[in-house]
Amino acid sequence: MIANIEAKELFRAAYENRYTWDKNFPGYTADITFKVNDKIMVGQVRVNRDLSTEVFNVEDEAIKAEIGSQLWEVAIHRIRRSFEDTHGKNTFRYGNTDETGAVEILLGGKSEGDRYKLRNNQVCHVHRHIHGVVVTIDTFSSHDTGSGYLAHRYDSIYHDPKTGDVKTRKSDFEDNYDQIGDYYILTSRIIHKEENGENLIKEFGFSNIKLLQPALV
Repeated sequence: MIANIEAKELFRAAYENRYTWDKNFPGYTADITFKVNDKIMVGQVRVNRDLSTEVFNVEDEAIKAEIGSQLWEVAIHRIRRSFEDTHGKNTFRYGNTDETGAVEILLGGKSEGDRYKLRNNQVCHVHRHIHGVVVTIDTFSSHDTGSGYLAHRYDSIYHDPKTGDVKTRKSDFEDNYDQIGDYYILTSRIIHKEENGENLIKEFGFSNIKLLQPALV
């Protein structure tokens, strides 16, 4: 029963259930097709073994930066860090359980004020202070890889931590993955958002994905 499990251990189990790449991850290359409303651009990308990212043959510098940012966002969440390295300076206590059965975990210590919700051994809600803003993410569905889960449909919104004012309007995401060799790689990301009063649909499609050769030891 959840009531008999310490909040820290329940959170640890969900944290360790995330899908991550192992230390042998070699990196990969792919073709990128970026579509925003009716505008389409193509190019190539590379995610290196150290999870740095590169974008090639995209002339529009703003689009190039945006593709690179999305790749970095994906890669940074695939890094495998131990629970103690990430959360060793935090404390954990239970909050409320909502109508869906999601259990709230409230953090103290280094991450004072952060809170999460867990359902079916997955994190389905994040409310986290980072880089001077508060990001709130709700996950509605996920992919089960057999070696951890990956978010499928989710949204995010950014607020000012002092005033609560919206800093960045809500974005809705849909991510899809394929298994390439031993690794699950993002093949598409669709983002619905509002920018400057305009509703935008941004589509990132990754094809011709090839793992890099592992470095000789």
